[in-house]
Amino acid sequence: MKDVIVRNLEGRTGNAVPNQFVINVITKDGGCIEYFQSYTSIIAKVDENGQHYLDKRFWDYSNTTGRYRNQYLGETRKETEKHIKDGTYKLVNLN
Repeated sequence: MKDVIVRNLEGRTGNAVPNQFVINVITKDGGCIEYFQSYTSIIAKVDENGQHYLDKRFWDYSNTTGRYRNQYLGETRKETEKHIKDGTYKLVNLN
C-alpha cells in the first residue's frame, strides 16, 4: 500500500492557498513521487529521480495556474519554458 500525503500549497504569506495542492505519494520502496494539482488538474509531477513532468494541456492553463505553478517550481514562466525547450522538463499527459 502507498502512503499519500495531501497539503495545500502555502502562499507567499505562509497561509494555505485554496484549490492548490501538493500531493506526495510514498512508494513501497520508500521513494516519493510529488504532484502539484491546481483545482482538479494535475499540473506537474516530480518522480523519484527528480525528473520533472508538466501536463501538456494544463501546465499553462490560466493566470492562476501559472502563478502557483511558478511558486511550486520556484521559477518564472520564462524559466519553465526554457526547461521545456531544453528537455529538462517533459510535457506529458498527467490527467
